Amino acid sequence: MNELSQGQQHYLNQHRRHKRIVRVSRIAILLSFLFLWEFAANVGMIDSFIFSSPSRIALCFWGMVLDKSIFLHVGVTLYETLVSFILVIVFSILAAVLLWFSERLSEIMDPYLVVLNSLPKSALAPLLIVWLGANKTTIIVAGMSVAIFGSILNLYSSFTTVDPEKITLIYTLHGNRFHALTKVVIPSSIPSIISTMKVNIGLCLVGVVIGEFIGGREGLGYMIIYGSQVFKLDWLLMSICILCIIAMGLYSLINVIERIYQKRV
Repeated sequence: MNELSQGQQHYLNQHRRHKRIVRVSRIAILLSFLFLWEFAANVGMIDSFIFSSPSRIALCFWGMVLDKSIFLHVGVTLYETLVSFILVIVFSILAAVLLWFSERLSEIMDPYLVVLNSLPKSALAPLLIVWLGANKTTIIVAGMSVAIFGSILNLYSSFTTVDPEKITLIYTLHGNRFHALTKVVIPSSIPSIISTMKVNIGLCLVGVVIGEFIGGREGLGYMIIYGSQVFKLDWLLMSICILCIIAMGLYSLINVIERIYQKRV
């Protein structure tokens, strides 16, 4: 095996050093923020009742771990988010395929998809509660409503921008439109599908929390709205912190899927 040249080794060392600096800086910023927050709450610079503090949030979290109630709320929110995310991906791909197969249908539906994508989804949540009732199905639909229309538009746009010469080659080899879809369009659009998944996982979480605000009796969104109503602000801030951790975890999961795909290509 050939040894690396001095220049290559220097580049690799610089790259590792850059990654270490970025990683340490991220941790330092987080720890500094938590320290300043705790310090300001302890010395009275901010009202610890209103703004809480990292130690109070940690104690609140530990208390809910001991009575196991936190697992219920986190589990409900995770379940609703993942179900809505999976349904969004499935329906988005099916809808984008249908629009790609029929150019006339895509022209008809385009303004409706644009309007629905631009509509503030929080305005739909009260209607969903009235139509479907205050249950998990409604919250899952609320999560889907935030992401699905933009997802369809993005995937359809990706399908239509695939290299036309590759599609022409399929037709030259006596393939049909279905062959072009399965052999060229979808494989070429996988990076776009993964990018859409990265966006959708966060949007579905937002939609689920909005649904829990209005019609939930469990979940982190319910804890946030209930905590604000009864001034249990430790609950509120703890739920927000957990939501941040969940969002980072789900996004990292999509990154893992992306890396696995890139290694196989």
